[in-house]
Amino acid sequence: MSDNERSGAADDDLSLPKATVQKLIHEMMPMDIVCAKDTRDLLIDSCVEFIHLIASEANDICERENKKTIAGEHVVAALRALGFDDYVEEVDEVYKEHKKQQKERDRKSTRLENTGIAEEELLRQQELLFAQSRQKYEAQQQ
Repeated sequence: MSDNERSGAADDDLSLPKATVQKLIHEMMPMDIVCAKDTRDLLIDSCVEFIHLIASEANDICERENKKTIAGEHVVAALRALGFDDYVEEVDEVYKEHKKQQKERDRKSTRLENTGIAEEELLRQQELLFAQSRQKYEAQQQ
């Protein structure tokens, strides 16, 4: 998808949460240093521009490979292509950790399927728990 095909918010509407950025700045700076709001806003604008640059390059790489979805590998390749080799190792580590956590989440979601209990039985048990909870609540109200 080229820049002309993008849909959604205009570039002026793109931003990062100010409170989150302020927290990151506060955590990174020495205690005796204060960051002015206009400096924070400049950092936000710079980060948004950096993200846009990386995303655009990753999109170009993705298109060259005839892919429709930008993957982590495309982002890593974009960093390399744009000369941000110093970031590649750390980004790659974070990406691998993310994939590992995603697999864990997927495994946890299949635990329900692996319980051996039919969905109807699980729903029946849930309704029973709701009824018991309702009875306790009503008893407390009297």
